[in-house]
Amino acid sequence: MHTLAPGLTWIDLQFLGRPHAIATGVVQGAGSLALVDPGPSSCLESLELGLQAVGARLQDVTHLLLTHIHLDHAGATGTILRRHPHITVWVHERGAPHMVDPAKLLASASRLYGDQMDRLWGEVLPVPDRHLVLLAGGERVEAGGRTFDVAYTPGHASHHVSYFDRASGVAFVGDTAGVCVDGGYVLPPTPPPDIDIEAWHESVARIEAWAPRTLFMTHFGPVDHPVPHLTTLMDNLHATAESVRARMGEGGSDAEQQQRFAEDMTRQMRRTMTETQVSAYLAAAPPDLLWLGLARYWKKKSDHR
Repeated sequence: MHTLAPGLTWIDLQFLGRPHAIATGVVQGAGSLALVDPGPSSCLESLELGLQAVGARLQDVTHLLLTHIHLDHAGATGTILRRHPHITVWVHERGAPHMVDPAKLLASASRLYGDQMDRLWGEVLPVPDRHLVLLAGGERVEAGGRTFDVAYTPGHASHHVSYFDRASGVAFVGDTAGVCVDGGYVLPPTPPPDIDIEAWHESVARIEAWAPRTLFMTHFGPVDHPVPHLTTLMDNLHATAESVRARMGEGGSDAEQQQRFAEDMTRQMRRTMTETQVSAYLAAAPPDLLWLGLARYWKKKSDHR
């Protein structure tokens, strides 16, 4: 258990037995308990142990605030609701249909992860639509005894939202602020299918307009200097995107280009970080998936010319 502010803590879900890969925000107050991004079902034991550390249980949870529906953030939602059907789930309106019927989400993830799906994510169950409250951005929601401003923050995902608690100055930003482990490389997570660099810039501007004191990232944890962090993220997003575009112009098959890019990214991380840090990055944002999202982005740009 780690403290952000009074009533705001977070849990390291120990994804695949590794620290510093996936974190869940915990909001406690006024007879209400909210989780921001409960993570995958494969981490439910760690989630429950983390709640015990703050004197809570999973059955005490009243709200789940989802930044987006990717399995590392929201995969456990259906399993949690099956066990505790009193919980309300906040989710963007574009993501909601895939919570009710996760077939397309699972098919898309299976193309990326193949026979590793169960090991990585565990059980993924549908969420009855009566438990969902749909967001578009611009709302204020009450959860965990606090009021959160909601912003629509696409770029990483077309159904991404972020939550801001003005009282503490903490913004829960999911993947919009990237991946950063122990002050290491600020990595833009760019898996397919809907990376949008222009939308990402607009989302970062929305977050900066909140003037948050702290960014809380699912991968991984709090960042107390939001503006330089977000500036670095955007610089790295453009550099990574240009690297992919350059590789796409080289010879070889798509698979060979993807492999060379992934090897380049891994070498770059190893030059500046410990092997423990690198392993957390590889678990949270595998470089071959970063390639796929940006390659798709450039192909779409080319098709629309």
